[in-house]
Amino acid sequence: MVRTQKPVKNSEIVYGDLRRAIIAMEMAPGTPIVERDLTERYGISRTPLREAVLRLAEERLVDVVPKSGTYVARIPVSVLREGIVARRALEEVTVRAATRRASESQIMSLRAIIQRQKEVADAGDEEAFHRADEDFHSGIAAAASFPGIWDMILQMRVHVERYRRLTLPQPGRMRLVVGEHAAVLDSIAEGKADAAVARMKEHLDKLTLDIAVFRDLWPDYFIYDVSLDAPLNLD
Repeated sequence: MVRTQKPVKNSEIVYGDLRRAIIAMEMAPGTPIVERDLTERYGISRTPLREAVLRLAEERLVDVVPKSGTYVARIPVSVLREGIVARRALEEVTVRAATRRASESQIMSLRAIIQRQKEVADAGDEEAFHRADEDFHSGIAAAASFPGIWDMILQMRVHVERYRRLTLPQPGRMRLVVGEHAAVLDSIAEGKADAAVARMKEHLDKLTLDIAVFRDLWPDYFIYDVSLDAPLNLD
């Protein structure tokens, strides 16, 4: 029997497109979500659009303001910091395990990813750099035999990802990340688990240290619901 592929719902298409654009910062925090414009663009009724918006609101990617409208949500500093802390804890597990379990071919694959990052950084290709960055971190999780941990990180890091998209265009940022990745991988390849964990922690902590800088550059992009001086140390 021939199985027919289930058609994709209109709300799924709109949800996916808007979610990707918001996370990629193609739609900046505070941007209005105009119902009429989107129904015309997609050729749909208001019902599937509202279904998509409701899902985005549940993820805190849009704010629905009664009698005002719907807007791309600002980035809550509290959620951003929590996401960075959670990611740091999970990646400590994958890095430590990868130090014990990574095969030579996996190490070589990770080195190839870093080389690709260097090339796209030199070319100024932020989107390709972002893809290579994800490949590096997911590659470590795979080498650790914990690929599901990277899936967990992907599910919980939407606001961290929005913030990271702000940092990449800064001069020298991509090259800095390449160097940090190389330091992590060198420690993994040498079997130095504590050093590899420390290098990854330094790499991810840069995100937290830079929040104040990017807050000053884009003050309207954030919700300041927690002090930046609140401790993040897990030790």
